[in-house]
Amino acid sequence: QVQLVESGGGLVQPGGSLRLSCTISGSIFRFWFYVMGWYRQVPGKQRELVATMTKGNSTDYADSVKGRFTISRDNAKNTVYLQMNSLKSEDTAVYYCNAILIASGLHYWGQGTQVTVSS
Repeated sequence: QVQLVESGGGLVQPGGSLRLSCTISGSIFRFWFYVMGWYRQVPGKQRELVATMTKGNSTDYADSVKGRFTISRDNAKNTVYLQMNSLKSEDTAVYYCNAILIASGLHYWGQGTQVTVSS
């Protein structure tokens, strides 16, 4: 059973930085068969895309985070990262790791990690 485990959330002041990590386990497919991404959600709103990264390291970012967030992946560690710099209060949300198995289009989700940006 595929599992995604996130870590790295927490409370940070505006202008600060956090790095989220997400490790995938339990898959019979190698890590590079997945498009990895990060989404976020605040209460009362739809989950929104933050960043994605293909096995070829092609990336896509939401306009609101371009220039501040960086997604990266370590295929040897089955891990995707989200480096978040210059954080703003509007970045406060639950952040979810997402994996899309390229062969089937199946989505897998982590349990979510809370990021709170506040002074």
